Amino acid sequence: MLQVLAFATPNSVKVPIALEELGLEYELKAINVRRGEQKSPSFTALNPNARVPVLIDTDGPDGQPLVLTESAAILIYLAEKYGHLLPANGEGRARVLEQLFFNASTLGPAFGHAGFFLKHAPEPLTVAISRFHSEAQRTLGLLNGLLAHSEFVVGDTFSIADIGHFGWMWRREFADIDFSNAPHVQRWYDALCARPAFQRGIERVNALIPSA
Repeated sequence: MLQVLAFATPNSVKVPIALEELGLEYELKAINVRRGEQKSPSFTALNPNARVPVLIDTDGPDGQPLVLTESAAILIYLAEKYGHLLPANGEGRARVLEQLFFNASTLGPAFGHAGFFLKHAPEPLTVAISRFHSEAQRTLGLLNGLLAHSEFVVGDTFSIADIGHFGWMWRREFADIDFSNAPHVQRWYDALCARPAFQRGIERVNALIPSA
């Protein structure tokens, strides 16, 4: 059985989307980060870093249970285990991993920090806001340039690289970012949103938010 502990966050949404694209059954459990549930002892026993998502695979390697954190690592694990969405070798595989790591090390942190300093800092910090908002715009421009020459993030084949980048594009308003200067990202984003698996994954993640 596959269980995903998640919330409606840019990183969480990637995992249900991947599972939907792979056609797998899974259980989705809410960890309400707005209420601090990710810091509870029961959750930090699974992920000491106190971040969602977490994947629990009761039939992991050698038939043993596996608890896995970090959305990029989860995407790679699922793609390798089920033999889809990641080339087995060669340059294609290297390029997919390159984009996943670019997202994890550069684009994601830029968007996350921009949003934090815009919306959650206890007092306005103009230097930090300018720094990270500019970085978020810069990385969006890099993604736009990449998509100017291909249908998907890595060439003309859909992969976990697309799922990886989708998370922050889905929650771009948090960082006060739009696609007005990124028409190729807009085209790609609209195409992904039209995929039934993305629609199902987003719907399930949004359902984790408690009603007012």
